[in-house]
Amino acid sequence: MGVDWKARLEKELVFVYGTEQGTPLARELAARAEAQKHRAGPDGFDDPAEALLITYGDQVTRGGQPPLAVLKEFLDHRARGLVSGVHILPFYPWSSDDGFSVKDFLAVDPALGTWQDVRDLGRDFDLMADAVFNHASAQGEWFARFRQGADGFGEFFTTVEDDPDLSAVVRPRVLPLLTEFDTARGPRRVWTTFSADQVDFNFREPAVMRALSDVLLFYLAQGARYIRLDAIGFIWKEPGTTCLHLPQAHALVRAWRALADGAAPGARLVTETNVPHADNISYFGDGHNEAHMVYNFALPPLVLHTLRTGDASVLTQWAAGLATPSPDTTFFNFLASHDGIGLNPARGLLPEEEIAALVDLARGAGGYAGMKTMPDGSQAPYELNVNYFDALAVGHDEAAAVRRFTVAHAIALSLAGVPGLYFHSLFGSRGDRAGAESSGIPRRINRQKFAADTLAAELDDRASLRHRLHKNLAALLQRRAANPAFAPSAPQRVVPAGTGLFVVERGHPGASVLCLHEISGRRQEYAGQVLEPYEARWIPSVN
Repeated sequence: MGVDWKARLEKELVFVYGTEQGTPLARELAARAEAQKHRAGPDGFDDPAEALLITYGDQVTRGGQPPLAVLKEFLDHRARGLVSGVHILPFYPWSSDDGFSVKDFLAVDPALGTWQDVRDLGRDFDLMADAVFNHASAQGEWFARFRQGADGFGEFFTTVEDDPDLSAVVRPRVLPLLTEFDTARGPRRVWTTFSADQVDFNFREPAVMRALSDVLLFYLAQGARYIRLDAIGFIWKEPGTTCLHLPQAHALVRAWRALADGAAPGARLVTETNVPHADNISYFGDGHNEAHMVYNFALPPLVLHTLRTGDASVLTQWAAGLATPSPDTTFFNFLASHDGIGLNPARGLLPEEEIAALVDLARGAGGYAGMKTMPDGSQAPYELNVNYFDALAVGHDEAAAVRRFTVAHAIALSLAGVPGLYFHSLFGSRGDRAGAESSGIPRRINRQKFAADTLAAELDDRASLRHRLHKNLAALLQRRAANPAFAPSAPQRVVPAGTGLFVVERGHPGASVLCLHEISGRRQEYAGQVLEPYEARWIPSVN
């Protein structure tokens, strides 16, 4: 790309900060990027084996050993050949929100291991690191300096004076937007989008952009190929607006894209914006200047709706309209994650009564529904906290539940994009309701941790549910990885095939795969193929 990335970096920073501050900042960051330049991976999305596992750093443990080292050993044995990369959820020192309240962005939590343990994992798997750039821990060093009024930190976090109009601000959680802290300048009200322990940065200050850009460059230097920009739509605050997806937020993402292009060609920026689909895909930009990948947030609730109703109509119509602006961009397709199943991305695609039915389904599966307060004071569901297998198992015997879980993942794996498999899905976990209840944190229903040797023994037990689920997903991943028709950038054509089937054709003419998914629970025939209830069948085609 020559020096084009430098011009793009300067353009975006001048837009946000003006020429006097933006130009020198851009030149300073460009020099730092050039000083560490390395190739992070190939350009483009042409590898059908590209897939990521989502996991906590202490997902599997063994007494006396660093959890990151134990995780590497476990994944070397259990995930090599199934996924190409690993998203290690925040592995930095933290104070709350299971890692997303970061105290030190440049350190590894000593309870997990060291940067060498992270780099060791990166020798065998491409790494995704979280850039939690909207906020930091209220117990971290940066916020301590802010409270002390230390040089360079006096305006590092967003504060609110007087009584501006904040009525339009979009809230992801039912918690106060502002939290008062004592500081050397007296009490100050600090913007806390997610919780009182998560204090929002003030990106109006170039020093904040400089500091967090240094963090991004550091992650790339440590071997991260994917940078996940967490909750990135919230980073720019403007009273009187929604404070979500504002032009400056997009400009900062574009600046980081340019910086990543300069420092580590082949790196991927991944935006995490759990919002309605049209807003979500806006982070692709023009296809060359913003995110390489966006989370496909509408997919989890739509697949769950499809199997709940036995009707693929909505999924088919939505998937037929999926498109990215260039071969340099793609979706990150997932069904489950450390968070719940977001319902906002389904709004506008599903009527409210169908969303209510998903809430009832989750509760019937032993899960929970997160609620938020609307501007009129009413409550609306925004997230399902439930294990994905449990949600699909409601009302079905175990054999049928296994088939439903498998066909759900076959749908996700058949679509254009990079698959993301949550640890608990790939390794066949059930929901941990006891963990959620004892902690008072509903999301922990899907965050159970394991003793590595116990989990390995359960996976080796051929009669166990865990073994069967893992075997089925492993087979799908291996078939996908072996066929270039499943490359993330390979063409996709969704074929209307009645309500009980979801059908998609992948690949180029002469080298395509017809992917058939029976979702109604009835025996059906299509294109000369007889499908049993909840069967997935991928048929290579040379026509």
